[in-house]
This record gives sequence, C-alpha cells and structure tokens, in this order.
Amino acid sequence: MTGPRLAMTTLVVPDYDAGIAFCVAALGFDLIEDTDMGAGKRWVVVGGEDGGCLLLAKAANDAQSAAIGNQTGGRVGFFVHTDNFADTHARLMTAGVKFHEQPRHESYGTVAVFSDPFGNRWDLIEPKEPTQ
Repeated sequence: MTGPRLAMTTLVVPDYDAGIAFCVAALGFDLIEDTDMGAGKRWVVVGGEDGGCLLLAKAANDAQSAAIGNQTGGRVGFFVHTDNFADTHARLMTAGVKFHEQPRHESYGTVAVFSDPFGNRWDLIEPKEPTQ
C-alpha cells in the first residue's frame, strides 16, 4: 500500500442480526466477521468480493437510534456496484427490497435508488466502465 485508503464505513442498525440479514441475505455481501465483544456488543463486518466493508454497529443510545435510517440526511449514502443490473435488481426485488424508482440510464451507468429496511438510501449501479 502506498498511501491511506478508506477501509470501512459504519452503518448504524437497530439490531445486529437485522443488519446481517439485509446485507448478507438480501444484498449478497459476505459476513466477514462477527465477534462477541461482551456486554451485548459485537464487531460485525460485512463486505463485497472486491473490497468495501461495512461495520454494522448497533445503536447504543437515543442519539444513535435517532440517526438510524437517516445517516446521510436523506441523501443516498451507500453504493452497490454490479456487473449485471437486471439480475441484481430482480434478486433484490424478490428479497423484498424497496426501490424508489424505475432503473434509469445515466452517463455513468444504469442506476436505481432503493432503501434498506432501516430507511437509508442506496444506489444500485451497473457502471458503464469497470471500476477499481
């Protein structure tokens, strides 16, 4: 590694297992780590096959609970890339994921906004050009 790189982002969830269910069962991410830290706290990391990890953090107080579903102020805050938009979109729909729009074609690729079960907004994107 020649310089710093973003390794992980936190997603605050109401429950670890609900976060795992969405990220692993619906999105198809891998469960990378689920370690009991004691006192009801766990270190739960999920991620995709080409990097990009989320630390699923259970809300620990009222302020954190209030941020669930609005961690980015209503903006899309998470981006899932796929090399087969139609198949991934269909699989997510079958898994009960709520899309806010029909797929659309933009200069950067095919995209549609969806929400996780907690209210956070995500983009599903099939980039026109391979990404690194």
